[in-house]
Amino acid sequence: MVFLLGLLLFSWLVSSILYIPFIRLLYKWRMQRLHQKTLDAFDKHTPIFDRFHETKAGTPVGGGVLIIAVTTILFPLAVLLMHYFWLPITAVYPIASEIKILLFTFISFGALGLLDDIKKTFGGISPTFFGLRLRHKLLLEIVLAGIISFLLIYNLKIDIFYVPLFGVMRLGWWYIPFATLVIISFANAFNITDGLDGLAPGLLMIALAAFWIISASILDTPLSVFIAIWLGSLIAFLYFNIYPARIFLGDVGALSFGATMAVVGLILGKAPALVVIGGVFVIEVTSSFVQLLSKRFLHKKAFSVAPFHLWLQYNGWPEPKIVMRMWVVSIILAIFGLWIAMLTKVPAV
Repeated sequence: MVFLLGLLLFSWLVSSILYIPFIRLLYKWRMQRLHQKTLDAFDKHTPIFDRFHETKAGTPVGGGVLIIAVTTILFPLAVLLMHYFWLPITAVYPIASEIKILLFTFISFGALGLLDDIKKTFGGISPTFFGLRLRHKLLLEIVLAGIISFLLIYNLKIDIFYVPLFGVMRLGWWYIPFATLVIISFANAFNITDGLDGLAPGLLMIALAAFWIISASILDTPLSVFIAIWLGSLIAFLYFNIYPARIFLGDVGALSFGATMAVVGLILGKAPALVVIGGVFVIEVTSSFVQLLSKRFLHKKAFSVAPFHLWLQYNGWPEPKIVMRMWVVSIILAIFGLWIAMLTKVPAV
């Protein structure tokens, strides 16, 4: 644990040093949130959202790139250092395969998000779509999540998850569509939640702390190392992302972090606990999904506006108040999810 805490602090320090020049670099590259006048020219109208967030136009987008880069570099180096200095490394699964799956998820969904960010910022806007077309984006997400799900069952032999009061459930090859759905759902849930300064990164920080405890309890060293480094870099980012934000994650961070959080939960065999620990993300994506279905089939809105955090803002809640209270709710959900996860440990497979 001493080594893990040291990794967290080192990752935080490296990221903290790099973020100021990185923000300047994003300004230089003009990777910034577009002004509404620019979006209006391409028929991109979101009146309620724009009312609350027009002042954020011009803020750099793409903060997730640095977190992905720092974590991707430090993670394998840390594991190699542990091996070189004879520090104990224990794992539930084959170490090399676990590392590859975590990094593949982290990088591949990040690359997809970065492509979307670039298309939104540099001419990827048309009168009919903003950034990547939704169906193209969803198709790529399905392909990536399907590959990851296959690797989970083929390389790590994971086809189970623990259901409280019912025990361990084995899905066999049905695990692939199940895991694919979980990964895609959390990738998009994170993306939807990332709409207020500090909201999604703060929620993720709380969730990762809970997963860190679980991974340490089953002595999964690679996963514990990965979470420690990711958490340290995320804390550094959050310093610059709290209200008023100096930098945004962008889709590059949102898609990557949501998908990877799901994979962490799946590796731990704690899908139900994942839903509870990431409960605020679930509420956010559910509110948007209900709104979409209501407009599609009932031809009316279920809510005045969605997702849930925007509905609170629409009803007069100040942005910092929404963020702080959602953090508090997330802490309670994380403790509850941690309790559920600890009821029975999933046996190694």
